[in-house]
Amino acid sequence: MEAQLREDKSPEQISGILHKEGHAVTLSPEAIYHYVWEEKRKGGTWCLHLRNQGRKYQKRGNGNKTRGVIPNRVGIEQRPPVVEERSRIGDFEIDLVLGKNQTTPILTIVERKSGFALLRKLPSKEAHTTAEQLADALLPIKQDVHTITSDNGKEFALHQQIAKVLEADYYFATPYHSWERGTNENYNRLLRQYFPKKTSFEHITEEDLKAVQDKLNHRERKRLGYLSPIQYLHSLLLTKVAFAT
Repeated sequence: MEAQLREDKSPEQISGILHKEGHAVTLSPEAIYHYVWEEKRKGGTWCLHLRNQGRKYQKRGNGNKTRGVIPNRVGIEQRPPVVEERSRIGDFEIDLVLGKNQTTPILTIVERKSGFALLRKLPSKEAHTTAEQLADALLPIKQDVHTITSDNGKEFALHQQIAKVLEADYYFATPYHSWERGTNENYNRLLRQYFPKKTSFEHITEEDLKAVQDKLNHRERKRLGYLSPIQYLHSLLLTKVAFAT
């Protein structure tokens, strides 16, 4: 555990890794935070490896801020194996990328097999706004949408409405297991090249967003044999207008 803290991994990541690797003894994120704060109280410096660097950790479950309390959520463990295998087109991962002051988020919608993505700028994180924009983005390719996977943010609380409109299955990743949406996480890192952290998204125009969307959809990817997502889709004869950005 201390070696992983030294590498600046978060308690959530460490807990998840221990569980994933099947260790006989696993620790909850809360237990790891408790260890760090006790060590800090005695003059230790493990807290400096945390993202909050000494600010008190608020336990999951406190108040109304808990992520993951979404009615009728279906966990990723129920998602069919074909999605994990990336053996078909049509399985999407979604997320919100936040700008300065957590305002005007960008909705990222990434297809797992090809890496093809759609972007939408949202006026807020409200669930109804997220649902409307997600449906608007995917309705043109509705026939090719099989599943959607998101994290447990309350902005995705209208998942049942989304699933009904798109006639797709909707799944939620395990809380604090960001690697279960690795395609989306990797794409968000590419997006940050153009929209860095701690910058405001307020003045990003639709033209700006479309330009970045097109640039990334035409960027070659090693895992696709150095084809771009668009080239890869074309190689599969998926040349529909909806995919041709």
